[in-house]
Amino acid sequence: MSGGTPVRSTSILVVGATGTLGRQVVRRALDEGYDVRCLVRSRPAPADFLRDWGATVFNGDLNKPETLPGALVGIHTVIDCATGRPEEPIRRVDWDGKVALISCAKAMGIQRFVFFSIHNCEKHPEVPLMEIKRCTEKYLVDSGMNFTIIRLCGFMQGLIGQYAVPVLEDKSVWGTDAPTRIAYMDTQDVARLTLTALRSDKSERKVMTFAGPRAWTNQEVISLCERLAGQNAKVTTVPVGVLKFTRMLTRLFQWTADVSDRLAFSEVLTGDDVFSAPMTEMYSMLGADPKETTTLELYLQEYYSQILRKLKDLKAQSKQGDFYI
Repeated sequence: MSGGTPVRSTSILVVGATGTLGRQVVRRALDEGYDVRCLVRSRPAPADFLRDWGATVFNGDLNKPETLPGALVGIHTVIDCATGRPEEPIRRVDWDGKVALISCAKAMGIQRFVFFSIHNCEKHPEVPLMEIKRCTEKYLVDSGMNFTIIRLCGFMQGLIGQYAVPVLEDKSVWGTDAPTRIAYMDTQDVARLTLTALRSDKSERKVMTFAGPRAWTNQEVISLCERLAGQNAKVTTVPVGVLKFTRMLTRLFQWTADVSDRLAFSEVLTGDDVFSAPMTEMYSMLGADPKETTTLELYLQEYYSQILRKLKDLKAQSKQGDFYI
């Protein structure tokens, strides 16, 4: 590739750009002056917001390898945030699609590949998604490309629909009595640290874990939501044994095999694992300030403050309307 046309180091392709993490990576990269291209599947609702932000959108699909080379022309770095949709077989995107992307990137001389994985994925070969992540990590390392693998624990954004909204709307909150602890991070912080790592030579050919300031059990998250919302939650506890039995049952039928794979991941989150990692050395290596990382308390406090303020305004407008009627 030494005789090829040089590309700017600021030219990046974000795969999975419309997802929870991908859109934050796109936004942060644009704010920092990168030329961002997004690989997006054709769909009824176009990703116009990406264009509005200033990114270039390229229609392609990891399930269609023939669409990938065009997206990689003139690209220096690939940041892979993609994952399969809930209705898709896990293997289709998260393995077949990723192998196609990595192979194509290597063939076209991409100079940096950033891949997002799951913390402790090598410890759970019985869980299809985590085993696929481990195998993809190995495939990327063995490819000989210049890589950065970032393992993640959990996103704060996922807690809004799972806990924060049901508590506020007085609906059932589903949880288990398992002692699993997860160090959630705001996806904006993940994006910020990812771009910081991209500028650092020290992160090249490294496997890193990004974790939040503290690991939480689901019971602790529910209690925090109750305190911030000012009301008690209707908690429905699902015994771990029920999840295991359901997974065993769904494995008996071919048409429910993918459901079983996803339940396997749920089982990991109902064990006694701790999805966290010390970050002191990581912050030091990247030259980042740990005080800039959002805590879960602050994240949920800001969410509830905004929501409760809107509800208060709506109530005031309603009372004003009643007066005139």
